[in-house]
Amino acid sequence: MKPKLVIFDNDGVLVDSEPTAHRVLSGYLTELGFPFTLEESYRYFLGNAARNVHAVVADRYGGALPADFTARCHERVFTAFEQGLDAVQGAFTVLTELRRRGIPYCLASSSDHTWIDLTLDRTGLRPLLPPGVVFSAQDVGGVGKPAPDLFLHAAASFGTDPRDCLVVEDSPNGVRAAKAAGMPVVGYTALTPASRLTGATSFVARLTGILDHLDHDRTSPTNATRPPSGPSS
Repeated sequence: MKPKLVIFDNDGVLVDSEPTAHRVLSGYLTELGFPFTLEESYRYFLGNAARNVHAVVADRYGGALPADFTARCHERVFTAFEQGLDAVQGAFTVLTELRRRGIPYCLASSSDHTWIDLTLDRTGLRPLLPPGVVFSAQDVGGVGKPAPDLFLHAAASFGTDPRDCLVVEDSPNGVRAAKAAGMPVVGYTALTPASRLTGATSFVARLTGILDHLDHDRTSPTNATRPPSGPSS
């Protein structure tokens, strides 16, 4: 059955921000005396709210991060983003094709709007994802994934039953949030192995594989390299 709304996570799904963000995060933690490799950063922190970094460091090292750690880490990541940030391969193609088929879509991320806005602006995805179809945990009182609140809010904003949505996620917490919201979810395995995305309805290794999960005519997706004039929603 064709979904009435496709909900995308942002970091790692539409925006190729995770390698940069985790390189900065692991480097900053190591600099502060709490060593994490890039691979460990992915394993512990991918899809987790910033507050979980404090909890993991306390549990692993018995230490505490500076009170301004999150703000300073974000400053470093934003500086790195300004030097270059790309959309995930296939993101323009998938969003453009959804628009062509008249299937509404939106973005729902635990990140705050400042972070989301920067990533969309830097990658050129903003014309496809204007503010009206972009949702942050800030919109639900700061309650991020794995709570279902953000996904339920996105569905309600479109007047769509959760069961008629399709979520695209690359983190364990994102999959848990979608399942808690009663939504089918496709696990995107470019950075996270399928074994860690327990509960996903299905899996894709390439973002364009999402199109195969839709009930549509089997024409080839548009090979878009630039965003069109506006989104479908």
